[in-house]
Amino acid sequence: TFPLALDVGSGRGYIAQHLTKETVEKLVQVDIAENALKNATESEIPTVRVVADEEFLPFKEDTFDLVVSSLSLHWVNDLPKAFREIHQVLKPDGVFIGAMFGGDTLYELRCSLQLAELEREGGFSPHVSPFTAVADLGHLLSRAGFNTLTVDTDEIQVNYPGLFEVMEDLQGKYILCMGESNCSWNRKPLLHRETMLAAAAIYQEMYGNSDGSVPATFQIYYMIGWKYHESQAKPAQRGSATVSFGDLAKIEGLLKKGKK
Repeated sequence: TFPLALDVGSGRGYIAQHLTKETVEKLVQVDIAENALKNATESEIPTVRVVADEEFLPFKEDTFDLVVSSLSLHWVNDLPKAFREIHQVLKPDGVFIGAMFGGDTLYELRCSLQLAELEREGGFSPHVSPFTAVADLGHLLSRAGFNTLTVDTDEIQVNYPGLFEVMEDLQGKYILCMGESNCSWNRKPLLHRETMLAAAAIYQEMYGNSDGSVPATFQIYYMIGWKYHESQAKPAQRGSATVSFGDLAKIEGLLKKGKK
């Protein structure tokens, strides 16, 4: 049971819908978008909503028993600082559970746009927000002070009729919860029609399915990290093991003998 939990980048309260009073007694939702918080769905858990930046959380140190974040951290400008802020507001032995979009997200779209721009315009500008590589995630969490880390990755593939439907979907219904347009200041505001048509053809040629549709891949990183407390399990001293890894192959036979 977590007496007090924090949802970082809560949006319209998607996580709160899946929490129960038996698990979380009180929830604080934080998002930089005031409209998202105003339109948040109601939850059975007592909830407080705060407009704040993930990089400057307005809470005292050692406040929360649990911090969660779902698919918002790829928008953060300074991810190491956001992780440090989350670590700071956690109580000792508190846990951070998060999910964020990873480096291979929308690689088909990015590659098609880049090749088309290189061919038609002699250069390219990024049109999708940058993402973190999974190899860096564990290091960033560790540097922020988290221990007993778990990092996992998953891929979800969605099929669309073509490139234009992918972009329309991203700029339409997904824009608030996924935010996959590009937030870079130096991005090119418009793509020429010829470039878009060329990108659609490249997308279809390189990644198209046999039924004529095209896939869009979303890579998701899942992470769990704990704030240190002296009661937590510690690794044994190097060389103190009493069982060899070579014996693991025999474990099934040893268990059967034990039962007999």
